[in-house]
Amino acid sequence: MSHSSDAVLERLTRLHPKIIDLSLGRIERLLARLGHPERRLPPVVHVAGTNGKGSVIALLRAMLEADGQRCHVYTSPHLVRFHERIRLAGQSIPEADLLTLLETCEAANGETPITFFEITTAAAFMAFAESPADVLLLEVGLGGRLDATNVVAQPALSAITPVSMDHMQYLGDSLPEIAFEKAGILKPGVTAVIGRQKPAARDVIVKQAGDVGAPLLLQGRDWEVVPRAEGFRLRDGDEVLELPNPALVGAHQFDNAGQAAVLARRLGLSAKAIGEGLAAASWPARLQRLTDGPLVAALPSEWQLWLDGGHNAQAGEILAAEAAKWPEPLDLVYGMLNTKAAEAFLAPLASAVRRLRAVAIPGEVNSLSAQQAAAHASACGIDAAPAGDVRQALADLTATSEPPGRILICGSLYLAGKVLAEQE
Repeated sequence: MSHSSDAVLERLTRLHPKIIDLSLGRIERLLARLGHPERRLPPVVHVAGTNGKGSVIALLRAMLEADGQRCHVYTSPHLVRFHERIRLAGQSIPEADLLTLLETCEAANGETPITFFEITTAAAFMAFAESPADVLLLEVGLGGRLDATNVVAQPALSAITPVSMDHMQYLGDSLPEIAFEKAGILKPGVTAVIGRQKPAARDVIVKQAGDVGAPLLLQGRDWEVVPRAEGFRLRDGDEVLELPNPALVGAHQFDNAGQAAVLARRLGLSAKAIGEGLAAASWPARLQRLTDGPLVAALPSEWQLWLDGGHNAQAGEILAAEAAKWPEPLDLVYGMLNTKAAEAFLAPLASAVRRLRAVAIPGEVNSLSAQQAAAHASACGIDAAPAGDVRQALADLTATSEPPGRILICGSLYLAGKVLAEQE
């Protein structure tokens, strides 16, 4: 399904030779021309980190909505349609509104170089400034210090989810360097809720916070999560809350749920709203079981089909920890961008995987070929072969005398988005 906004989005990708070029100068110039919409936003919760940003935002949004609050949300990338990135009080931005805003930004920017993310972030700020809401959940695109979202001078709260090695070509080759970029969102006097960090990252975040005067709430020091048989216990300072299991699957979601709950408490939410939000949250392509659509319909009945968009070493470790609990054998359909560390993602999964079929991500110039992706898997000791596309991969895996298993499509949010688009 094509939209008028697609043509504008396509034009905007050509305004700057580099896809990513971290700087605040270009977006600051454009926002000034647009009358500074970033200064007229609802109270902002600004979220940086490597893994878990989207999940923390999805959980916090569900809590706020359970409390009856109107919530704007900015996330990236999108899975199926660009409109998902800009949620206005609970709904994806309407096509007509998006088209108008993109054309306004395009006209104001003219031919000046600007990245796609910067100009679309300016459009998002205009949308958020013009539409009333109680809170804006703002996800950093990449890094933090020089990310286009970091033009917000005084958020209500900041958050940094676990930091790990990703986007090294932009953020630096060591954990302290990457943590320094993420900690660039910390602001004087703005409380920051920090998720579980490796010591090298935590030390940098604590130093940055001291330098700028940002109060920190550190997991393990100021708050902690204790999973229980049913739900989990959150210690937040001197108070203890008993909370239900998060609706998002995976052991790592308890930490994300705790971080979202600590943020929610700073926004004045009750334990009741926090618990209701935890139980209601949803976030596509995060260990999501697919239960209908053409791909599921094509599978023999005993097989399960799951989807996940994680793509770095930490995501591989999280998936491996989950797979260890599954009774069924695990087969993968795997595709990945060539900008990611393929073997770092696959290595933790190697012992859990029975077989893998590798695919190229449709329509992505930066995708590994099916042959390259299969070679990375083989190098990790996984029984791997290339396949023409996802459907062929599923047919290959199920046309076997092996017992029925759980097939996980993984390796890239872009691949996950293509799969979800096919399900519609």
